[in-house]
Amino acid sequence: MSYDKIMQIYDLLYEGYGPQHWWPGETRFEVIVGAILTQNTNWANVEKAIANLKAADSLTPQRLCDMPMAQLAELIRPAGYYNIKAGRLKNFLDWLFDNYNGDLMQLEHLNPEQMRRQLLTIKGIGAETSDSIVLYAYDKPVFVVDTYTCRVLGRHELIESGADYEQVREYFESNLPSDVKLFNEYHALFVRVGKEYCRPKPKCQDCPLAPLPHEICPT
Repeated sequence: MSYDKIMQIYDLLYEGYGPQHWWPGETRFEVIVGAILTQNTNWANVEKAIANLKAADSLTPQRLCDMPMAQLAELIRPAGYYNIKAGRLKNFLDWLFDNYNGDLMQLEHLNPEQMRRQLLTIKGIGAETSDSIVLYAYDKPVFVVDTYTCRVLGRHELIESGADYEQVREYFESNLPSDVKLFNEYHALFVRVGKEYCRPKPKCQDCPLAPLPHEICPT
């Protein structure tokens, strides 16, 4: 997939949707919590869970670290899989306090690859979540890949069937300038088109990517 093709997709999506203003969050820690909670759920549910944490005046690393697991799980119940996600939050916090004294600022000296490698050692933190933290919480250039990205590229025959996360990430990072703003916007645009048009059962009519030449969207 060449630079021209990648930018053609980006330009069509940006023309169709405009800026997406990602990632919603008032603080770095809120972005991190959101990245962990949004696994396997929609953002509206995550917002409810975060609102509960704010109402409990608990949206800080220290307060969540000190909070009993059962209480944390109850507060984030709207996000679904709340016991599992409470465990993942605790795993992240244990790592943060064990390695960085609970200080999020201390991670800033890490380069993107160092940061993502460390985050991937945390139980329950996968590639998409770690890369969302690197990009959206720390403004470091790593391309976030998700189901929507792979679906769009696969349907337009721009990646091979079965391409894994790291292969798709490499496609983008090796063909685009290492630009945080571009990576931020591009990922958000993939999510938007994936939700609205490139669904499991696609809605190709009026899709911003319909003008792509020599590509056939399945019915």
